[in-house]
Amino acid sequence: MGDGQMHSTKDAYAAMAEHFGLSEEDLQEMLPSGKQTTCKNRVAWARVYLSKALLLESPKRGFFRITERGQELLKSNPTDLRVKHLKQYPEFVDFHTVGNKQDRAGETAGDEERTTTPEEIFENAYQELRRNLANELLTHISENSPEFVEHLVVKLLVKMGYGGSIKDAGQYVSTIDPKIVLIDGNRLVDLMIDHNLGVSIVDAYEIKKIDSDFFFEE
Repeated sequence: MGDGQMHSTKDAYAAMAEHFGLSEEDLQEMLPSGKQTTCKNRVAWARVYLSKALLLESPKRGFFRITERGQELLKSNPTDLRVKHLKQYPEFVDFHTVGNKQDRAGETAGDEERTTTPEEIFENAYQELRRNLANELLTHISENSPEFVEHLVVKLLVKMGYGGSIKDAGQYVSTIDPKIVLIDGNRLVDLMIDHNLGVSIVDAYEIKKIDSDFFFEE
């Protein structure tokens, strides 16, 4: 990157993999959502942060190049590069910090030393909330009778599309060999959460990204 030439995002993935000695398994590691690899996500956010600090520029779509400011930073031979280092640049500060003094005062060193991306933080928090909810469901289920659990399974089958009604789903269950274990507790509560059975939605968040094709001129 320090050669002043244009490089593609693909080049960045390869360079980071080589620099950090990432194995093929490392490169294939996915975010909790399963929608993007951790490597690509982190490289994408690193590019955003460096661009906001005016250390990189994008001459054309899908490519980047180091700026004069970036070259000056490289001359100082930094051993690493974190948010606290980028905060020497006012453009990055404007991007990274919120507008009111109260929130700025609440920033911590932990934020500056953070190595996870916003998506990872969001998804890890989601997974923790989901695990806690699953444990609560298991506790509530265990406190009820076997008959309650049986009716719960029937209702879940209806939610999943097995049978058009509680009666149909019940008939479906009655045809299954009782010696067969239908589902374990953890899988049961996962399906309950997925199909909104015994739980209610408190909040819903949409994560959006730029539609690059919208801004691309032929």
